[in-house]
Amino acid sequence: MHNSIEKLSVVKNKINDILSKKQLKTSPKIIIVTKTFPFKNIIPLLEIGHLHYGENKIQEAEIKWSNVKNTYKNIKLHMVGRLQTNKVKKAVKLFDYIHSLDSERLALKLSECEKEMNKKTKLFIQVNIAEENQKSGILLNHLDQFYNYCKKDLSLNVIGLMCLPPKNLDASQYFKLLKDNSDKLNLNELSMGMSSDFENAISIGSTYLRLGTAIMGDR
Repeated sequence: MHNSIEKLSVVKNKINDILSKKQLKTSPKIIIVTKTFPFKNIIPLLEIGHLHYGENKIQEAEIKWSNVKNTYKNIKLHMVGRLQTNKVKKAVKLFDYIHSLDSERLALKLSECEKEMNKKTKLFIQVNIAEENQKSGILLNHLDQFYNYCKKDLSLNVIGLMCLPPKNLDASQYFKLLKDNSDKLNLNELSMGMSSDFENAISIGSTYLRLGTAIMGDR
């Protein structure tokens, strides 16, 4: 069995254990983040029917995935890296989900491109949950206003919130904060949890996990 398939199985078992202990009903979807890995490493996962994949960069994603959907028609591609406004058109064309909606400028550009291409992308608002200067994202005290702008003014399909908690700190408090704000907005989806902290994220209600190293191995 291919190493990534074994690792995916281990992750699924961990998820099931947590769901059982916490008596949670909804199993989060696993986005396998395949950035920097060649396509030959991804094929075994496609062959066993895994559906959700994430990339950080438009150019790499185009090279790897542009023609794959013709063969694997049910796969869903997730943009999990920062999205520049000059790359929005390409992103809307290629991706089913974008996890990094982090500014009004980007929201407006997404709206324009979606209208032009007659396509609705599923979007997560990226929240700068710890107000870190080096990270992008919407601050919590601006979240209501930004969400209303996206939904009411631009009719964007915002399905949830995403965050990147600070490194080397307990992520749980930040996941709880994101969950509380998600509930206030009546959003159903939460993109939180990566290879180092996904078990905490599941316990708090994550519905999308962004896992690279835990499944693909070290880069």
